[in-house]
Amino acid sequence: MATIYEVAAAAGVSPATVSRVYNGVPVSAEKAELVRAAVAELRFTPNRTARSLRRKNAEVIALVIPDIENPYFTSLARGVEDVAQEAGYSVVLCNTDEDPGKEARYLEIAVAENMAGVILAEADGRADLSELIARSRPVVAVDRSTLFDLDSVILDNRAAGVAAARTLINSGYRRLACITGPAEIDTAEERAEGWRSVVSPSGSLERPDDHLRYSSFRVEGGRDAMAELLALDPAPDAVVVTNNLMGVGALQVLSEAGRVPPAFGVAVIGDLPFTTLTPNATSIVRLPARDMGTTAARMLIERINGDTEPARTVILPHEVVAAASGAPAL
Repeated sequence: MATIYEVAAAAGVSPATVSRVYNGVPVSAEKAELVRAAVAELRFTPNRTARSLRRKNAEVIALVIPDIENPYFTSLARGVEDVAQEAGYSVVLCNTDEDPGKEARYLEIAVAENMAGVILAEADGRADLSELIARSRPVVAVDRSTLFDLDSVILDNRAAGVAAARTLINSGYRRLACITGPAEIDTAEERAEGWRSVVSPSGSLERPDDHLRYSSFRVEGGRDAMAELLALDPAPDAVVVTNNLMGVGALQVLSEAGRVPPAFGVAVIGDLPFTTLTPNATSIVRLPARDMGTTAARMLIERINGDTEPARTVILPHEVVAAASGAPAL
């Protein structure tokens, strides 16, 4: 089996440079490519056990997310894995089902197994990260903020809610309802606040919050909330849905009621994973899930490698794709 010294000789670099490439420490693109070529030629495999002993932690990252069945988090996970594998780390995927109890157990395991770090999308915004922090295990928050002063990669959720509502207003709809997630999750509340900031000044709804429904971030949550909204008098003529799976549920109910877009306006925050409707009939606020994963993983590896700068917050942009046709003529 080839050694790190043989790889260094074949690549024409120092053993330290080979180690930096494997540990995710930045080197020049030219040197990194020389090392990778030598590794492939010599079929070099690093001694992971020895490296873990030197680092005093396992070469494993925990990715703790609320719903692996949601393609948004699947895409985020792919971004994390791409960067982690390149840096020589494995990723353990932990699905919490939005359950704070499950989340707490996964965080305990991350401590007990000496995992190198954690990337976390919190279940309810109240996760106890004190033990990880006490043991100097870096944590990066994704999608949702935490109570701790940590690195985070998030979206401007209020702006996403504003964008979704405005695309419906601009298309001619006037009575905009909103379906969002659990009130205790900041993502849900911030997106709803964006919707509220658009409909309140317009005066199209006397009491906007009568047209706001909190539900679970699931298909069933969207179905239940949409059915309630259609029963209002007067009923809304459009809806902002703040999550992709809820968007699917809302569209299912609208289809069953014979009120599919554009007869009824729909704007969804997040790409729809599946729908029986024409895709361009629904406005979409696209979220950079994979970029969120890659950005979070790079930040975490920087911390693992010794970065001690103050906590950073990266806010990623969204993209609005308006429906091809707007409200029917009144």
